[in-house]
Amino acid sequence: MISITDRHQLILQKLKEEGHVSVQQLSAQMDVSDVTIRKDLKLLEDKNLLFRTHGGGSIKNPYANDRPVNEKEQLYKEEKQKIAQAAAKMIGNNDSIIIASGTTVLALARCINSTTNLTIITSALNVALELSHKNNVEVLQLGGQLRQNSSSVAGPYAEELLKDVTCGILFLGVDGIDPEAGLTTTSLMEARLNQKMIQAAQITVVLADSSKFGKRGLAKIASIDKIQHIITDKGIPENMKKVFEESGVNLTITD
Repeated sequence: MISITDRHQLILQKLKEEGHVSVQQLSAQMDVSDVTIRKDLKLLEDKNLLFRTHGGGSIKNPYANDRPVNEKEQLYKEEKQKIAQAAAKMIGNNDSIIIASGTTVLALARCINSTTNLTIITSALNVALELSHKNNVEVLQLGGQLRQNSSSVAGPYAEELLKDVTCGILFLGVDGIDPEAGLTTTSLMEARLNQKMIQAAQITVVLADSSKFGKRGLAKIASIDKIQHIITDKGIPENMKKVFEESGVNLTITD
């Protein structure tokens, strides 16, 4: 049987050549169990030689950084616009919905039909300002501590208000989506508020461009089984697409 030292050298060599390794491929190549390979990856991660990902390892850091909202808004603009347009089609007349924070849900706010009668609850100041110009849209702005990087609020005041709320759909933006880590964000306060939003909504729809898949933020919002729908773009990795489809989550992929 191949030694642990040789296994680690082979794993690191493959990472150097391809940038990513798969547990299944490594176990078949080395004729060892998946459990053995996962232990190898854990040891190598502990030595800061790689990052573990769903089903394998990578040399790229999967952890999301907290960037200012105006900087994030410039990334994947076309993909976000198409995702927003698909999400807007889910909104019906007289609906009551929650829109969380983030640049993709801001794009959704811009797509909402101003002739539709809606009640919208949001934690995002930029979303509220965008909606304030639309006729027939009643906006309830949550209060709390302002997070400048996201132009949104979080904290106990916002959470308290949501205790008395029930809505049809929550449109949620995230910093990372991973089958093992679930939905994550870079802020613990925002994650807690997002959890309260999920509890207040009948359906949770995650709006996320494909760059968010395989990423992880500091704070966990929820596991995948807590959401019903994901809208993303065609850049979603095939292995991720398969995982979410098999988990029963409705997946809409824009052109």
